[in-house]
Amino acid sequence: MSSVPLNARRVEVADSFQAIQDYCWEQGWTDGLPVVPPTEPLVRDMLASYGGAPSLSLGTLQPRNAQATLEKLAINAVMAGCRPEYFPVVVAAVKAALDKDFNLGGNAATTGGAAQVVIVNGPIAKELGINGDAACFGPGFRANAAIGRALRLIIRNVAGLIPGDMDKATLATPGRYSFCFSENEERSPWEPRNVQLGYAAGSSTVTVAGIRGVYTIMETTVPTGLEILETFVGNMKAVGISNYYQIGTGAQIIMVICPEHADEIAAAGLSKSDVQEYIFQNARMPMHMLTGRAHYGNRNWPSWVDESNPETQVPIVSAAEDVAVIVAGGDGRHSAWLAGWGVTRMKTEEIVKHA
Repeated sequence: MSSVPLNARRVEVADSFQAIQDYCWEQGWTDGLPVVPPTEPLVRDMLASYGGAPSLSLGTLQPRNAQATLEKLAINAVMAGCRPEYFPVVVAAVKAALDKDFNLGGNAATTGGAAQVVIVNGPIAKELGINGDAACFGPGFRANAAIGRALRLIIRNVAGLIPGDMDKATLATPGRYSFCFSENEERSPWEPRNVQLGYAAGSSTVTVAGIRGVYTIMETTVPTGLEILETFVGNMKAVGISNYYQIGTGAQIIMVICPEHADEIAAAGLSKSDVQEYIFQNARMPMHMLTGRAHYGNRNWPSWVDESNPETQVPIVSAAEDVAVIVAGGDGRHSAWLAGWGVTRMKTEEIVKHA
């Protein structure tokens, strides 16, 4: 790799931590937090962990129409604090985000302020220390923080989603700094997401999703798995949730079920597919609670939704498969659901090491 020429512009900055940080900030390259200086040796080490020519482009990133070359990705991965061994995960996440149905330019620019979430499955999560156990949504784990941040810096610096410019988020979300976790496969009573999607057992994958927010659910009282699902659904049925208005454009949601809840649901004889079907059938709002409020002006319903009947029950997604079920977290009976942005589809890529 050392003999392969790099294409990035070289700049000279005073050999001072503060000077480097100030320069990067003035160029608009940071998310407000300090970055690792992307020196040539660090970028070369990052590229070497994946292989391929630095000029190789994975595709065109919207809205800037910029080429997502391996070199650009490596520069941002260095700035985010990634170790070289994280880079294949970052590359896979960018490949997923480049899928036209993921609609990166839309979910990163929206006033809804969607966050791009990276969910990792397979043995690579343990190899790299990508946390899917206690506190997996929060700080304290280098791989989670750096991988999620790398994708966000790429979205900012390569795709051009600068707040106040192309990024039009009204409020945004802390998830736009970094949001990456793994499925807690060791404590799950079910098959992992990648196997459910048809990938081979033992494969490692990345799923990227655009989400509006995280809704936490505490259920410490009811004794059965079915009752736990009733609590989940009750949390989802509220005025102002945009998913109900956008099932015609592909709105999806993610159920993140803690291990204790998952065990209790599985003990009731329910599989992941059963959970998906239960939520699809029961997380529904009557038409009269949706009409004339919230996101009604931008509604997009399939033809089978009878808008003329005030008692029509509108589901939160258009099909059971649009509910992703992930087991994650540590001890404690706290689960969550992640509300999807309305015009995006979750995408999954296998993590491949080309070196």
